[in-house]
Formats: sequence, structure tokens, C-alpha cells
Amino acid sequence: MEDLQHWTWVFGRAQQMMMEQGLDLVGQMSTHVPPMPAVPPVDPAAAMRAGAELWADTMTLWQRFLDPAAAPKFEETPEQARDKRFKAPQWREQPVFDFIRQSYLTLSNHLLKGVDQVEGLSPKQKEQLRFATQGFIDAMSPSNFPATNPLVVERTIETKGENLLKGLAHMLNDLSKGQMTQTVEGAFAVGENIATTPGRVVKRTPLYELIQYSPTTETVFETPLVIFPPWINRFYILDLTPEKSFIRWAVEQGLTVFVVSWKSADATMADVIWDDYVERGQIDAIDTIRELLGVESVHAIGYCVAGTTLAATLAVLAARGEAAKVKSATFFTAQVDFSEAGDLNVFVDDEQLALIQSLSSDGFLDGRYMAATFNLLRGRDLIWNYVTSNYLLGEDYVPFDLLHWNSDVTNLPAKWHASYLSDLYRDNLLVRPGALAIAGTPIDLHRITTPCYVQAGREDHIAPARSVWKLMDQLAGPRRFVLAGSGHIAGVVNPPAAGKYQYWVNPDPVASLDAFVAGATEVKGSWWPDWIDWIAAHDPNRVPATGARCPSVNPELGDAPGTYVRQR
Repeated sequence: MEDLQHWTWVFGRAQQMMMEQGLDLVGQMSTHVPPMPAVPPVDPAAAMRAGAELWADTMTLWQRFLDPAAAPKFEETPEQARDKRFKAPQWREQPVFDFIRQSYLTLSNHLLKGVDQVEGLSPKQKEQLRFATQGFIDAMSPSNFPATNPLVVERTIETKGENLLKGLAHMLNDLSKGQMTQTVEGAFAVGENIATTPGRVVKRTPLYELIQYSPTTETVFETPLVIFPPWINRFYILDLTPEKSFIRWAVEQGLTVFVVSWKSADATMADVIWDDYVERGQIDAIDTIRELLGVESVHAIGYCVAGTTLAATLAVLAARGEAAKVKSATFFTAQVDFSEAGDLNVFVDDEQLALIQSLSSDGFLDGRYMAATFNLLRGRDLIWNYVTSNYLLGEDYVPFDLLHWNSDVTNLPAKWHASYLSDLYRDNLLVRPGALAIAGTPIDLHRITTPCYVQAGREDHIAPARSVWKLMDQLAGPRRFVLAGSGHIAGVVNPPAAGKYQYWVNPDPVASLDAFVAGATEVKGSWWPDWIDWIAAHDPNRVPATGARCPSVNPELGDAPGTYVRQR
């Protein structure tokens, strides 16, 4: 009777929490899943073969469950063996859950094979169908449901359902704010324990703040460095905790470092387009630094979308006879040819563009929509992992600076976002000479003769290495390609002291990524030292770290990390 009363209270409390929160919140959530393309009929012969294979595998599953000794062993693929969802021994040691796991993996395999057998779809439609199918498969994993996850069953019995109530509270909190929580709230504060590299804001415009960092060496490279981070996210991905900060490390190497902190879009930026990020953003920042320090040129870094924009900026400067303003350019996971742009392509068609347009209000797109999109690209890790750990197991969130940054969303100008997706992702105009122009200046990437350093991530799902490589085909000047271990973030933010990952270099001229990899040399650790050596080779002169190299105090502008990074 005591147990019955307890469980009655658990379910009653859960119902009360749902009612207090308001089920109407669920209806306000946007799924962001691309529409399934119309699927032509499957070839009958192929369907019969697929059905027979599924039937045979199902019978083997039941035989393995009922008489394990007589049945063939379940053969896992290397990917399945590494699957973190089923790493707990209970998934293999307990027959019922082992059967559930094997059933799920078997059915998943057949569903994906079924996509490959569908005929009559364009490559884009098949890509969309595979993405949607994989998303469905990830969502239906037995690890995501309390009754089919042995760890959740054990935790529920152990805590008498407290884990489910705690998890429900987590879920309702996420519904109320319209965003999934991935790390403990309040553990990090900009300017206190992240984004703490000393510096000052030296310029503020309606589009960006320019931050100059204080030198820590007696002499510095003659040519300063300006970093253009993507305005899709906050700039401090490159200035997390001190031991992870690329900005702090670059200062310690003797660079005079500037970074652009973009303003999160609001109603005042309704008319901002790509031209503004080139002219009033990157070119304006470059000219400001040149004038401030009295130098001829700068080194420039462009990360992701800001790297795409940096390529356009270099082309515009070249067309105007001003290419010397940039001494060298570095591209972090940046694309210019979007013909193989990865999973983000599944979100770019006329239906999706219309949906995005409908979500934009007051001239800007709420950053939570973009965050949900990027989470969907890695749904298993960035969505369902937290459903299991925080909703079902009721675990507390852990502090993680990278996930704090990932949750710190920024709004995007609606006009810029719409044209970026249609002109670049959908129509791939940037690699067509003269197809796009900035303030009347046609863009031709082949005119770029600036020395370039191109970095890609081997496991990058946002800017795949094969897509980043295509930048090498557009540039006309000296260039160096480096393939880093890991992905879009960890492949970039990899300080040498961590001793993690590796990178590959190949000094021989090669025509493709495959040829690069075939002849590449693997180097353990971070690629940052390789980059600073490359910078030094193009900029051997040093000057005293005095005068304008030390940012002056301006009470109206304030200290780093500035005000725009704190605006929501």
C-alpha cells in the first residue's frame, strides 16, 4: 500500500506539473524537420528482396533470443560497437534489452537500405530522405524511452520515480524558454570566467564592435591580426576559458590581435544584407586597424560564414586594386563552393526558405531557430543524449564552456539570411565569376592572389572537408591546406597544451582532397603552431609593443569583451 501511494503521488505530481506549465507550449514548438520528398513507388522486385531480408534477419533475432547457443552471433559494425547509447553492459548482459538493442539496430539498417533502393529521386531529394530517415531512427532509439532503457528502469526503481519528476521539470523548463538546455545555467559569465583575455573596445558601429587585445610580449609582429568570427554565434568561441583561448594564445605568440564582435540582429538591422558585412564590416574593420596602427596591411582570419565573406572581401579588394590591404588570409572551416555543403543542404529548398521567411519577424530571425537546426544536424549527440540523461535519468547538468557558448544564441538579419541561403547554398553563385557583386563590384574569387591558409576539420558536419577543399580550386595565389582532426569546433579550438587530436599536411601540389590525404603526413597535436610558423614566414619583422600597439582607455567604449556580446 505504501508503494502504491508513492507511485500514485509520482504520477499525480507529474500531471500537475504538466498542467501548470501549459500543454499549449508544445504546440508552439517548431520541429524544423525538412519536409519529406514525394517518394516514387519502389521497384516490386527490390521490395520483395528487402522484405525477405528483413524477415530472415527477424527470424535470426528470435532464434538468438530463444536459443542463443544455436543461433549465429550478432555481428556489430564498428560504428555500432562505438555507439555511446548502448555502451552500458546491461544492453548486452540482460537478454531482453540485448534483444531490444539488436532489433533496433537491425531495423535501422533495413530502413537506411530502403532509402538507397528508392528510385526516381534527385540526389537532393535522396539526401533529404536519408536525413529524415536517420532523424526518425535516432528519435526512436530504445535509449530514448523509459521502459526500454535498462539504465532508466534501474534509476526509476532506485529513486522511486524521483528521476522522472526531476527530468520532467527539466523538460518543462526547456519548453518554457524554447531551447534545450545542454549545460548548467549560471556556471559561466562572459568577462568573468570566459572571454577574459585583457583588451579594450576601440570602435563601435551599428554592426560590430572592434576589440584590441593588450600585448604580453615586448615585441610583436609588424602586421596585426584581425579575426572575423561568424555572426551566427558569439565571438568568444575563440576566447573560452584561458587554457582554450585561441585569442589569448595568439597574443602570447606576439601578434597584435583584433577581433570583431558582431551585434546580434534586432529590428534596426532589418535592411542589413551581405554587402554590409563586407563593406561596413570586414573592409571597414581592416581600414580602421590600418589607420589606428599606421600599417599597410593586416593578417585576417575568417571563421565559417565569416570565412566565406572574407573570400568575397578579398575578391572585392582585388577588383579595386586594394589587395595589399590584406597581407595573408586564414580560413577556418569556410566554404565558397556549396555544391557539396553537407547536411545543411537538406534545409535549403523553396519550401524550407518559405518556412524560414515565415519565422522571421521584425526583420530578424530568432537565434533559437538556427540553434535547433544545428542541433538537428547532430541530433543523437545534441538532442537525444540530453533527453536520456537529463529528462529520463534526471541527472544534473554539468558545467561545460563550449556548450554554454553553443546555447548563447544570436539573432540573424532576415534579408541577409534569406539571400545567403538562396544565393550560396541553393544557387551556388559565389563560384560563378560576376554572378554576385558587392556595392557594384563584381566578385571573382580567381582574382585572389593573397597568400591563404585553409583549415578544414576531418569530421566536420557543417562544413565538410571535401567542401572546404574547393576553396583551394578558386584561389590564384600561394596557399596551404591543413586537415585537422575532429570537427567544426573542436578541430579549430584545439590548444597545443591539450595534446589532443592531430592534423595532416602535404606540401606537394595536388588536385583533390583524396590526393592530399593519400600523400599527407600526420602530425600529432594542434595545428596552431604550424599556423604561427606560416604567419612568421610571411611577416618576419617585429616592432616594439608600445604606443598604438597597446589599446588606449576609452570610458565610452569600455573594456573587452564589450557590450554587443552580452546583448540578447
